Amino acid sequence: MSTPISRRPLDLILVGFFSISVLYGFLFSLPEGLGVPVAPDSPWPPLRWLHDWAVAEEPAHLDPPPNLIAACLFDGFFQAPVLLAVIVGLIRLRPWLRPLGLVYCGAAVTNMFFYFVQTFLGPHPPPNAAYYLAFNLPWLIAPMVLGIRVYLGWDPDPDLA
Repeated sequence: MSTPISRRPLDLILVGFFSISVLYGFLFSLPEGLGVPVAPDSPWPPLRWLHDWAVAEEPAHLDPPPNLIAACLFDGFFQAPVLLAVIVGLIRLRPWLRPLGLVYCGAAVTNMFFYFVQTFLGPHPPPNAAYYLAFNLPWLIAPMVLGIRVYLGWDPDPDLA
């Protein structure tokens, strides 16, 4: 019998963070990537809420360049659905999580690399880099932690192997 997730704190933290990421991907990234504006009068309420953040911290969201649109579409169409499977794999210790987790890790880290390059080297860098990084680095760190977790310390449920 495998150890319950309540006794695996790292997996529990990853499941919590990835659950937030799934919601964010579907509520914010996907609509923005599909062209719904981040504006005070946006037809999609979550993007109305995001407007104040964008004005203060990430003005690129007000007129997103193509690679930011691509990152948002990638978030909504690839990362959010894959993270649903990752969550199940972490909770149930499924053996298929190792290859899926490594693919997801590589894709997510690459996506965040391009996102950060656009943010810091584009025409509208964040006015407060520390504040910006506090809210955005988790989307780089969590996939890396998952990759390390499934590469070095993956012990799936022996009854499923």
